Amino acid sequence: MQLQGKVAVVTGGGSGIGRALCQRFAAEGARGVVVADLYEETARDTAAEFGGMAVAVDVGIEEQLVRLVERATAEFGVIDLFCSNAGICPQGGPEFTDAGWQRAWQVNVMSHIYAARAVLPGMIARRSGYLLQTASAAGLLTQLGSAPYSVTKHAAVGFAEWLSITYAEAGIKVSCLCPQGVHTDMLRTAEGGLADFLRESALAPETVADAVVQGLADERFLILPHPEVAEYFLHKAEDYERWLRGMRRLQDKLGVSG
Repeated sequence: MQLQGKVAVVTGGGSGIGRALCQRFAAEGARGVVVADLYEETARDTAAEFGGMAVAVDVGIEEQLVRLVERATAEFGVIDLFCSNAGICPQGGPEFTDAGWQRAWQVNVMSHIYAARAVLPGMIARRSGYLLQTASAAGLLTQLGSAPYSVTKHAAVGFAEWLSITYAEAGIKVSCLCPQGVHTDMLRTAEGGLADFLRESALAPETVADAVVQGLADERFLILPHPEVAEYFLHKAEDYERWLRGMRRLQDKLGVSG
């Protein structure tokens, strides 16, 4: 996919990876970039950089995602690329509150489903469209210290896989973005051994956006800005027991608890 002349919607577009994606899509010549974010002021600030459209949206609420799609379609006539990028990373394990688990599920998984429900009918009718879903390396591996993040990101990868398989014949393309550490507010405000570990190899959001543009051009399902993630994923598949032992050692080394 080439971005020239296309219309892209990016959730979580006001900061971090989402902001970098919006900036890069505009630079690539997209004719419309919709910056959707929970915080309206943040969305407006980003959109103002390149004349984009700002929309405040809570992606965990389906009605708001439907309105986002309706507004973008009314403005530009079509959505060529929908980037489900917004996400949250709560800490904890099984003891985490039901409300916290549900919020993680709504934002990290259901938002992808709501978006697909809203945009797929039009894309299928045109036999053209692209879904970019931001998961995480945690969705292929795991997230030490955060069961909600690990579980929901695995689910996000699984949904992206299903979409890719199911709608390929209808002309729909799907990519799943799975970065490791990225210099965003999420990582900057995180504390502890795991955060320090991830910061060692963290990438700038702009570098992630570069990888996304290339991945879209290649129409590649897995977009891995950190190439080493593919190696880790391969090791996991080759010897699951050995991989689990290694992750336990890393957890002990970093002093991470559930």
